[in-house]
Amino acid sequence: MGKPSLYFLGIGGTGMGSLAIALKNSGYLVSGSDTALYPPMSTVLEENNIQYTQGYQQESIAAAHKAGHADIVIVGNAISRGNPEIEYVLNERLTMMSMSDAIREFLIAGNTSIVITGTHGKTTTTSLCAWMFEHAEKEPGFFIGGVPGNFTEGCRASGVSTGFFISEVYEYDTVFYDKRSKFMHYRPDIVVINNIEMDHADIYSSVEEIKKSFRHLVSIIPQKGLILAHADQDHVRDVIAQAQSRVETFGVEQHAFWKAVNINYATQGTEFTVVRDSQKFGRFFIPIQGEFNVRNALAVIAIGSHSGLSIEQIQQGLASYLLPKRRMEEIGTWRSATVIDDFAHHPTAIKETIKGIIQKYEGRRLIVVFEPRTNTTTRNIFQDQLAHSFGGAHTVIIGPTNRPERYTDSERLNIPKLISDLASQSIQCFAVEQALSQSKWGEAVVIHLESMIQPNDVIAVMSNGSVGGLREILVGT
Repeated sequence: MGKPSLYFLGIGGTGMGSLAIALKNSGYLVSGSDTALYPPMSTVLEENNIQYTQGYQQESIAAAHKAGHADIVIVGNAISRGNPEIEYVLNERLTMMSMSDAIREFLIAGNTSIVITGTHGKTTTTSLCAWMFEHAEKEPGFFIGGVPGNFTEGCRASGVSTGFFISEVYEYDTVFYDKRSKFMHYRPDIVVINNIEMDHADIYSSVEEIKKSFRHLVSIIPQKGLILAHADQDHVRDVIAQAQSRVETFGVEQHAFWKAVNINYATQGTEFTVVRDSQKFGRFFIPIQGEFNVRNALAVIAIGSHSGLSIEQIQQGLASYLLPKRRMEEIGTWRSATVIDDFAHHPTAIKETIKGIIQKYEGRRLIVVFEPRTNTTTRNIFQDQLAHSFGGAHTVIIGPTNRPERYTDSERLNIPKLISDLASQSIQCFAVEQALSQSKWGEAVVIHLESMIQPNDVIAVMSNGSVGGLREILVGT
């Protein structure tokens, strides 16, 4: 019997599109639908000869079903009841599965499942791990949420039947009919828990709810499996307290099982010595900055060691690593200032990223442009934490809150208070008017930058969104 045909309901999402392409390249017949698709995803799908329809229409999936192109319908996280195509799937009792189920069934299969989790550092750690195995010629499969620097794709199948598959996995819920966290579907053999903090306020009301999801993950790791856990986070320690598998911690703390010492930060990258269970393991170099990236690398080193790679293979893989897109990515210059693009939007990520930028561009003024856009940072959950996340910056420019109408005044991030708190730390501040168009407010930022920019400054754009078109204005990308 041949491979089933796969119909992706929500094929335009970054994860869904990447998975669709990986499965097309693995020999599956793939098609799908989504709302209006635009480049780059529409272009990438067309380049891979994947047929899709624009807009959700019952006629589209009915035609695919009758043509034998929808043996299994893979349902995206953004799909909900009332969508005409999901209603057809339910009425006709078609086989359906979530994206996470599809990754497990079609890509992980018999491979060793390495799962990277945590509030921060997932994309960097996953892409670094995948590259380490690739450089060691292990032909790993992987699913990476961002655009990895060492690969041309964000998802692919393993090149061997019993190799390694590395997954970046969120604690976000799976699909409209399965509200478990995505990572519950990946049958992990090795799990990295980088950190646990409050996030995803649209589905979690507290960090205790998030920890509950992580406890469920820990409960399904086999006894012969391995948990690699941040050594100095109370939430992580709570979650792994009842683990039935082996646990090894990593970090820069004295009690860490995998510990980084003698750390040397430089403009070219970071060099450090790894101590494993109180014994020197080796000296390593990563071409990136920041203590948080040292911790990310420690987790990857531990994975490599447990997976049979030599110290030399691990060293060579780490030394030749390229950061994913939008992770401290230098995207151009504007008026002799260096422009950095970064995905950071959580207070901890902002704080650690600024530290890394300062290490790399030592002695240069840093101007940060921050867009409050996520379901968490647009609320006042992190009001105080955000005020203490920009230390080291010379100037902070705050964009308008994305879709502020979702919250009452008492729930919404208080921009004037944030500006006042930053000013009390001697950080120059500027807030873009809330009334400006979401697609155009970058123009107001440029007007302000023109009045204060100096040659050799560093401009860091921090957002998971469009930043009012600012990137295009500054560097044309």
